[in-house]
Amino acid sequence: MADAQLVERIDAWIDEHWETIVQEIGTLVNIPSQEDLDHAGEGMPFGPGPLRALEAGLDLCDRLGMKAKNHEGYVGTADYPGADDSKKICIIAHLDTVPCGPGWTQDPHTMTRRDGYLIGRGTLDDKGPFVVACYAMRYWHEQGVTFPYTMRMILGANEETTLRDVEYYNEHFEQPTFLLTPDAEFPVCYGEKGIYQGVFTSGPIANGRIVSWNAGEAFNAIPTDAHVIIRADLASLPAADGITLTDEGDGAVRIAAKGKGGHASQPQGTRNAIGMLVDYMLDNHLVSEDEERFLQLQKTLIDDYSGAGVGVSASDDLFGPLTIIGGTCWRDDDGSLHQSCDSRYPTTFSREQFESALTAVAERFGATYETDNDAPPFYIDPNGQEIQKLIGIYNDVTGEDRKPFTIGGGTYAREFANAAAFGPEMPWKTDPDWVGPMHGDDEGVSEELLRTTLKIYIIALYELMQIPY
Repeated sequence: MADAQLVERIDAWIDEHWETIVQEIGTLVNIPSQEDLDHAGEGMPFGPGPLRALEAGLDLCDRLGMKAKNHEGYVGTADYPGADDSKKICIIAHLDTVPCGPGWTQDPHTMTRRDGYLIGRGTLDDKGPFVVACYAMRYWHEQGVTFPYTMRMILGANEETTLRDVEYYNEHFEQPTFLLTPDAEFPVCYGEKGIYQGVFTSGPIANGRIVSWNAGEAFNAIPTDAHVIIRADLASLPAADGITLTDEGDGAVRIAAKGKGGHASQPQGTRNAIGMLVDYMLDNHLVSEDEERFLQLQKTLIDDYSGAGVGVSASDDLFGPLTIIGGTCWRDDDGSLHQSCDSRYPTTFSREQFESALTAVAERFGATYETDNDAPPFYIDPNGQEIQKLIGIYNDVTGEDRKPFTIGGGTYAREFANAAAFGPEMPWKTDPDWVGPMHGDDEGVSEELLRTTLKIYIIALYELMQIPY
């Protein structure tokens, strides 16, 4: 699609600007921006961290020559106006991040650069891609090009939790003519599984032996690290793979598990640290009868991410099989226990089926179940001109021959009428073991991947602007 001379000019421009781009990514990564509702207030509905990141992102957009505006701390917009401002080709990226677990080998909010990789919370999800997308827009601005439609960057601040940022946007602005989000995988995603979340709660706990348990970082993340404090005799506890035992004093033992975490949409190859704790406590008979009953429920959920164990197995031709994971668990002061679940589901399943099956499972173990939230599956026509242009650009730049696909992850795309997730991950490429995934410890991204992504986005913006709307 792009001629050789244009590609050469783009490559030279990327080379010229790359060190600045890396610095801008570092500026954002170095801002902790997890949701903090305890300190939320007027103008910062998601807490001070997301607001700082939003303001820093808007500052970058302003310095790049866009018309940037903060909309009450919910969301930001930054425009390069086109000939027809009523039509907008938009990119939306988010500047909030998930919490950081204890397994990081560096400060997650001090970006480091190692062997061609950027390491830090948000380098991949989604601060690095945000900066790259801003510079893709900047490229055409520097060339003096006025497109037929406005280029708009939408800066999100609440993607990782409740999506109130995009809810605000859709209440106050017209739908984009077309929208991209750089928060998934290449080549191009035209559909997303449904996302269903809920919580199991134990029955009353008598004579409980669990003293403290608050494990996992988010409903949608499989934890790498987790620990529980339990009343036990340290000397009598056996060693186990991935388990560390520490004397807490007063007859209490800290049991810590080290697994392999990841995103809820991609449970293959993970090892859930909560499940490791459950197995250790059950295998060694460390809990009371009431606690054991709930731990058996947790084991039933966590051991089989296909959903068969809890009666929610399903599949379709568009999205493939359903998955379900247990992301967080916690103990209340009265001893009762809770376990979250997160499922990515196809068109053949529904909220009503989840509630029926999971309530029945809960009752088998003397527990209760409640839905937390549900977002049905989303997809657009893979043969439409936008998807066909994007897949063509990706294959043209990379020399590959890939096809559009659907995913289990949830992105901003599902919140808009005409949208797609477009990169930047290439899961078929292997990173070093010390590079962690999005939502995981030591989250990182290849600089070469980001450079290729920038080239693809520059060309994609031009091609999308050629579509007659």
